[in-house]
Amino acid sequence: MEMVSKDIVMKILKEDTQKIYTLIDSQKEHLCFATCPAFDEVVDTQLFGLSKQIEFAIKLGVLEKDEGYQIISELEYSLNDMYSSYYQQTNAPQAKGE
Repeated sequence: MEMVSKDIVMKILKEDTQKIYTLIDSQKEHLCFATCPAFDEVVDTQLFGLSKQIEFAIKLGVLEKDEGYQIISELEYSLNDMYSSYYQQTNAPQAKGE
């Protein structure tokens, strides 16, 4: 069996993580779609898949738990930031008018 190095695993995880960041960033530009159920499903599916990849890498011993949790945490932070921006933009005019 061929050994997998940490560098290869990290490269794959970074590529997959970047795809999710790109998806989130594209929604930041189109905040009107931030509440789209299809977007939520896609992001949830992508995050779930990535978390399973991370769990597998941890089980193989090529990734530390803290490293894996950090990757997911940063993605969730970016997603929450997108939703916060959407909320602020959609609710700010209403609050001023009250």
